[in-house]
Amino acid sequence: MVKPNPDQKIKLEHLRSIVLDLMQDMEIWNQIDTEGLEQISLGVLRRNATQRHGVTRWKKGVDVSNLIPSDVEEINIHPHLLDEKWNAYAAFVLHHEYIHALGFREHDKRFRYLEKSWPGSKAIKHGSEFTEFLRFKSAKWIWECKNCDKQFPRKKPSRGMYKCRDCNTTLRDKKL
Repeated sequence: MVKPNPDQKIKLEHLRSIVLDLMQDMEIWNQIDTEGLEQISLGVLRRNATQRHGVTRWKKGVDVSNLIPSDVEEINIHPHLLDEKWNAYAAFVLHHEYIHALGFREHDKRFRYLEKSWPGSKAIKHGSEFTEFLRFKSAKWIWECKNCDKQFPRKKPSRGMYKCRDCNTTLRDKKL
């Protein structure tokens, strides 16, 4: 686990405050006990993480059939989400992790219903944009399509073994 620096701690606490204030105003959370969310430790993921935007880490040995917020060790958010550009999406990600902390481990129908209740509907759509941002940030190679100009950031060269998803043209490697 990565410890947040003092600036990140301040931003995480500010993010927590925003999300919990919004959740208190949401009718859906009036029916579910959200007590204990403010006690959960917040931290950051590694800077080079590209697939995860947030994660809820449970304490060892907890009863997974009846999870409550006090069973959470820590919620980690990607450190780049603390940049101002990603504020709206960061709030959505923390809301998502709080749903897990309230005992909804699986991304099932009920979970998705709770997740979609978040008032910032535009923020939800930033997930793929954030993933692309992370991929380009860590890429060492770009797989390019000479036909449609699509680019795919990757850590390894394609060596001509992959084709474009859209036009089926063999991708060429470009070193960054």
